[in-house]
Amino acid sequence: MPVPLAAVNSGVELVAMADRPLPQQNLKQQRERTIQLLCDGFAQDRLELADFEARLDVANRAATVADLDALTSDLPAVRTAAPAAARGAVERGSRAARNAVQDSRTLIAVMGGVERRGPWKPSRKTFALAVMGGVSLDFRDVEMPAGQTEVHLFCFMGGAEIIVPPGLAVDATGVAIMGGFEHASAPGSPGPDTPVLRIDGLCIMGGVEIAVRERGESERDARLRQRQEKKTLRERARQQRPGAE
Repeated sequence: MPVPLAAVNSGVELVAMADRPLPQQNLKQQRERTIQLLCDGFAQDRLELADFEARLDVANRAATVADLDALTSDLPAVRTAAPAAARGAVERGSRAARNAVQDSRTLIAVMGGVERRGPWKPSRKTFALAVMGGVSLDFRDVEMPAGQTEVHLFCFMGGAEIIVPPGLAVDATGVAIMGGFEHASAPGSPGPDTPVLRIDGLCIMGGVEIAVRERGESERDARLRQRQEKKTLRERARQQRPGAE
């Protein structure tokens, strides 16, 4: 039986409408529902952190219902939360993304150099390899996570420089063969949640230096400051001797 032309036109119109952008209010509600589904999926470990962040970005830029539905098509249906709850879930998800610490990272310098300075984010474990090259890690502008952060070094005819701020607890051990492993940082007395930087390494015909510097302080300024501090300590010790005037 032939289909009336009006019905055909109506069906085409419905299909076309599905691809059109939703009215602003409806699109906003659908976006909040999608974001809530993504947050629930992340909370239930159905989404990895990187996938969760990528889908959130797409959800905030989506202009059609089809784009939003595609983001949750592989997630089980869950209840739809109120807009305020959705916003809270997004904030919690964003906070988890900011506070997440990468498990491990590898830095390689072969006849070249690798440098990390400024507000960079260290991993729980960093493996640094320097072969006829150099690695420089500056922790002065880093927000250290609670607990232990490890740096494992291997230098062959190369070197590594680790710069830490005063007060950061550092535990360093190393083996140097025809080279040096210099540690100038105080070990400190960390508590259970205190950030601790643990450094170990092997140097063959190379060297590792762990230096303490104030934020923005150059190597020369640090030497002058340390020299003045030693001079002050000697003067205080001299004044405390019996019979000193």
